Amino acid sequence: MQLKTNNAMLLDKIDKPTLLLDKNKCLTNIRSMVQRAASAGVHLRPHFKTHQSKEIGRWFRGFGVDRIAVSSLRMAAYFASDQWTDITVAVPVNLREIGLIRELAGKIRLQLTAESLASLQFLEKNLNEPVEIMIEIDPGYHRTGLESHQTDTLDAMIGFMETSSFLRFKGLLSHAGHSYHANSPAAIMDIHHQSTDLFQQLVDRYQHRFPDMTASLGDTPTCSTAHHFPGATEIRPGNFVFYDLTQHHIGSCSKSQIAVAMACPVIASYSSRNQIVVYGGGVHFSKDRYTLPDGKTSFGEMVFLQADGTWQLPDTPIQVVSLSQEHGVIQADAQLLQQLQVGDLVGILPIHSCMTADCMKGYLGLDGQPIEMCKIYEW
Repeated sequence: MQLKTNNAMLLDKIDKPTLLLDKNKCLTNIRSMVQRAASAGVHLRPHFKTHQSKEIGRWFRGFGVDRIAVSSLRMAAYFASDQWTDITVAVPVNLREIGLIRELAGKIRLQLTAESLASLQFLEKNLNEPVEIMIEIDPGYHRTGLESHQTDTLDAMIGFMETSSFLRFKGLLSHAGHSYHANSPAAIMDIHHQSTDLFQQLVDRYQHRFPDMTASLGDTPTCSTAHHFPGATEIRPGNFVFYDLTQHHIGSCSKSQIAVAMACPVIASYSSRNQIVVYGGGVHFSKDRYTLPDGKTSFGEMVFLQADGTWQLPDTPIQVVSLSQEHGVIQADAQLLQQLQVGDLVGILPIHSCMTADCMKGYLGLDGQPIEMCKIYEW
């Protein structure tokens, strides 16, 4: 059994699903994105919604990163408490958190995201400290943001801020999240070109009036694939710190770059149906999935854990074929069924590392030390 291998102190600590984090891989991923941004002549504002950890955030500081994006005001407060002072909340502002907005506006350089004049009017009436506003543009993802032809609304919002006491127009923000639905690096680049063409047209419309405006783009697939970001002054990728199987599936990373793996105990084995069951289900991974070339569904891929907590890729992918609340089912061949016993540990690479990390609320470093995350939903 793996639990009895030499020097298995790290694995001996694990008795339940545990998200292992390889710091060296994280640092390599961070270094690569920092270098890519520098080569492209843009600032890197990494999105911290993926890791949600003060400790991991400090790793970015070692590469000179001094500005970040987050996905909620509570996450902004968490990182502000660790001396991050330039923070963009990269989702449309939640007006019901006006109290927290006021609190943060008095402590840090806070950028809020808006897409309506009504939101700006509410903020102007209820703020007592200035905030900067990024107006969100929809590049074709169709989640949030103004469409590129809505220039009348853009003009009205910017005009309102020019006479505002508390709102400062900071710039335009866009997220090409539909790049996650690409199926190749070429398809990622097609989305990148289409979205940056739309974005640059709007940047050009306002840059003569606001020469110092920020133009912020960001998603891991395009930021990992493209070398130029027309119209942008900064990029905001997040998932790249860990990567995951989705990123590998669409061609924006290799499996060797994936920096997290779930250690899962084997709890059952069934030679009659060539399956192994692990303790590790939807409450640990979420139920993100992707479709394999043969039309089947994958919820993750098994890797072999080494004594030091690192993992080895199998010669042929071993798929997690279903997840229930606490169970994960691995499709196995006869050799794997013979090799693994109940009580062993296996690793699972996640389909979506952001959701898996959020489910787990913490990591175990390969040095055996826990790495905490913010818990923004605690009352």
